[in-house]
Amino acid sequence: MTKQSKIIATEARIPLAMLTLSPLNPRQHVPEHEVAELAQSIWAAGLIQPIAGLGDDVGGADIVAGGRRLRALQYLAEQHPNMADTRPELANPMVMLAPDVETAEQWAYAENVARRDLSPADEIRAYGKMEAAGSTPAAIARSFAVTEKHVYRRLALANLPTQVIDALAEGEINLSMAACFTICDDEKHSLEVLERVRGENWNDYQLKNMLKPDSVKGTDRRAIFVGEDAYKDAGGKMGGDLFAEVTLFDNPDILETLFLEKLEAEAKRIREDEGWNWVEVTERDYVCSYSMGLEKYGRVYAEEGALNEEETERYDELAELAEGEVLDEEGQAELETLQAILDGEFTEEQKVFAGAYVYVGRDGQVQVSGGFIKPETKKAAIEAGVLRGSAHSTGGSDVKKSPISQKLADDLSRIAQGAQQHAILRDPDLLIDLLAYQLSHNLFWKTPYGISLNTVPNWPTTEGNGYELDERLTDNARRDMYDAKDLGASFRAFRKKGADHIKGELTRFLAAQYQGGDEKLAAMVAKETKPNIREVWTPTAENFFGRVGGPYMVEIWRDLLDLSEDHPTATSFAKLKKGEKAEKLEKLFSDADMRKAHNVTDEQAAKIDAWLPEGMG
Repeated sequence: MTKQSKIIATEARIPLAMLTLSPLNPRQHVPEHEVAELAQSIWAAGLIQPIAGLGDDVGGADIVAGGRRLRALQYLAEQHPNMADTRPELANPMVMLAPDVETAEQWAYAENVARRDLSPADEIRAYGKMEAAGSTPAAIARSFAVTEKHVYRRLALANLPTQVIDALAEGEINLSMAACFTICDDEKHSLEVLERVRGENWNDYQLKNMLKPDSVKGTDRRAIFVGEDAYKDAGGKMGGDLFAEVTLFDNPDILETLFLEKLEAEAKRIREDEGWNWVEVTERDYVCSYSMGLEKYGRVYAEEGALNEEETERYDELAELAEGEVLDEEGQAELETLQAILDGEFTEEQKVFAGAYVYVGRDGQVQVSGGFIKPETKKAAIEAGVLRGSAHSTGGSDVKKSPISQKLADDLSRIAQGAQQHAILRDPDLLIDLLAYQLSHNLFWKTPYGISLNTVPNWPTTEGNGYELDERLTDNARRDMYDAKDLGASFRAFRKKGADHIKGELTRFLAAQYQGGDEKLAAMVAKETKPNIREVWTPTAENFFGRVGGPYMVEIWRDLLDLSEDHPTATSFAKLKKGEKAEKLEKLFSDADMRKAHNVTDEQAAKIDAWLPEGMG
C-alpha cells in the first residue's frame, strides 16, 4: 500500500474571511454575472458541493477547487452583511481539506471530486425547489456542473405528483416512464395508472395511452373547473362505467374550448378586482419560469403581514395539531387563512408595475401567481423603487461601497453571534428542547445549531433476519421541513407536547448517533449499559451460517455440542451439504426439539445462548 492511499481527506467548517483563492485553482477569472447567478442559487438551495483546499497554519485554507463557489459566497457576504446570523452555514462553509500539496494539485484540476451524484429523483426535487425559489436553469446548471439541457429535462418533471417522483426514487418506475406522466393533467388518474404499473416494465406508447385516453375523466382539472352543467349546455356528451363509477367527458374539444373561455373570464375579473398591471392565463397547471421565459422578468413579493395576540395563539394551537397530523379540514382551512395573513399582500405600488398569471391547478381550482414585472417595465419599476436593480445588470457603477470592510463585518457578525450565545446560556431547558427539535426534524440549512449528524449504521444487509432492535431505533424518520414556512410555530407546537416527549425524542435520536468513542470511553459506557448482542440478534442460516464456509460450521457444531472430531454426530454433520449444515445450526439455536434430540445439557444450552462469532464480542 502506498503512502498516498493511506491518507484521508478531512472536512471542516471555516469562516469565509479565512478562505483565499489558491494560485493552483484553474478558475482565476470568472465573469461577474456568473458569480451573481451562482450566488442566487446557493442562497436558495445552500452549498450543495463543498469547496476544497489546502489548510494553512492559522486555521484558514487556500481553495484549489470551487473557486466560483468561493466567489459566490463572498458576493453573498457583501450583499448580506448579517449572513453570519441568518445563514451561518454559508458564512462558515464546509471545506474538504487535502492532506498534502500533491493531493491539492490533483484536486485543482478535478473540481468534481466533491460532487454528490444525485439520483434522477433527487435531481428533480432539488432543481424544482431551486427554480421555485427564483433560480434560473442556467444558474442551476452551474451549481450542479451539468448542462442547461439536462436541467430543462429534469425541471419538466418537477411538478409531477409526489407519488410519481417517489416511485422513481424507489426504482418502481424508470425515468422514461416518469416522463410519460407529464402528459396527464388528471392527478387522480395519474395515481391510478401509477398503481397499475409499479414494478413492471411498460413501454412509453402503452403508458401514454393509459394516461391520456380520448375521453376525459371527470376528475381531470379541466372537467372540475368547467363543470358538467356548462359542458352539457354546450352540447358535450357524457359517458362512463357505472360499475367503476367513472364519469367521462366524451368531447375533449368542447371541454377545452370552455376551459379556455372560462379561464380568460377569470383573468379579466381578477385584473379588475385586484388592480394588477396585467393578468394573463397559462394553460399549464403551474407557472413554469424556464418554459415561459420568465427568467428575464423582474419579481416582487408580497409584504408579510402580522397576527394579533389572539390570532397568534390560535395559529400556534392549529400548528400544534398539524404537527401531530390530527388537524381536521375545518382547522386546516382556518390555519391556511391565518397563514395567508402572514404571507402578506402585494401593495398597490407593486401592482402598478407587476402582473399575474392565472391558471387552474391539479385540483381544478383557480390559482394566481403574481409579482412578475415584464422586461420592458423593469427600468421604470427600479426607478420607482419597487424593484431592486442588480449590480451586474447596471454595471455596478451606482452601487455605493460599504465603509465597513468584509473582515470587519465578519468580526461584527461574530460579536452578534456571541451575544446570542451569551443570552441563551441562561436557558438550559431551551437549549435541550432546540437540540431535540433539530434531531427529530430535517431542517436542512435552517438548523439552530452548527452541528451535523453522521449516519451510524446499525442495520445489516440481510433485511433484519434474526435481528430485532427497539422500535425507537428503527422507526425514527425525521420530519422533512424543507417547505415549512414558520419554524417558530412548529417549534412552539413541538415544545407543547411536554418534557416527556422531548426527552423521548432526544433519547432515541442520540442513541441512534452513539458510536462508542475511543476504546476506554466505549468500555466505560458498556460497563454501565451492559449491552448484550444476543438480546437483539440470533444467528440464522440467512444472516450468518449460510455466509460462512462448511468447515467453519463443522467447527461451531462440534464446539457447541462438545464433540470429538470422530464422534458420529460430528462426522454425519460434516457430510451434509452447506445449506443443510446452515439450516441444522439455525435449528440448534432456535428449536427446542432439536436441542432435545441431541441431548443438549443446561451447560451447553447456556453456551449456545451466549455464543457469538469470533471478533463480535
